This record gives sequence, C-alpha cells and structure tokens, in this order.
Amino acid sequence: MEKVKPIILRDKENDLEYTLEFNRESVKFAESRGFNIDDLDNFPMSKTEELFYYAFRMHHKRLSKEKTDSIFYDSLGGHGNLPDGFIKRLVRLYILPFDTLSDGNSEENSENFKPKMAVEM
Repeated sequence: MEKVKPIILRDKENDLEYTLEFNRESVKFAESRGFNIDDLDNFPMSKTEELFYYAFRMHHKRLSKEKTDSIFYDSLGGHGNLPDGFIKRLVRLYILPFDTLSDGNSEENSENFKPKMAVEM
C-alpha cells in the first residue's frame, strides 16, 4: 500500500495544528453527504472546498464547515494561494483508504494483520 504523508496545517497566531488525512470512516462520511471525488474536475470551486472540509474529519471531527471554510479562504487564501500539489495530495489521501478494500488489510497495523478467513474464487 502506498504511504502518503498527511497534510499538517499550523496556525501561527493561535499555536494550533491541524492534520488533514482520511480513513474509511471519514470517506464514508463524505460519501454519505453526496461527495464524489470524480466531481472535482467538473465543480472545482465547491468540491475542493468540500474535500478540504472532509479532510479534517479523521482528526478534528468537531470542526464545523464554517471553520474549515474560514481556514481555507481567510487563513490559507483559498484556491489561488495554495501550495503546488496541495489539492493533488488531498485527493491521494482521500483515495488511500480504498486500498484496504482490495488488498485484504485493515488500515490499522496492516503489516501485522492476520486474516481470520480465507477467500476462494
């Protein structure tokens, strides 16, 4: 499984740190609200904002959309001021949990995972 480092945001004014990353639960949360990663190309303004919000879910569940929008637009400067590769990294982080569906490993301790069932096809 490919390892993708999470994105860390550091708030210099308030000495806060935010970790942007996805796991199965945060992806399911996004999907249950109608988010589709394939819509990012067709609706870049709204879908990038949504992806950014959902990226907080894994480590910062209680952060509101209003707060993440404020971070995105007021603290980071929105689409035009993001570092090169920022959106691509968010997409890679979003897609990473899908690997657990196909490689037979759980996200936690995948190298130590011992299956309890065999699959014959």
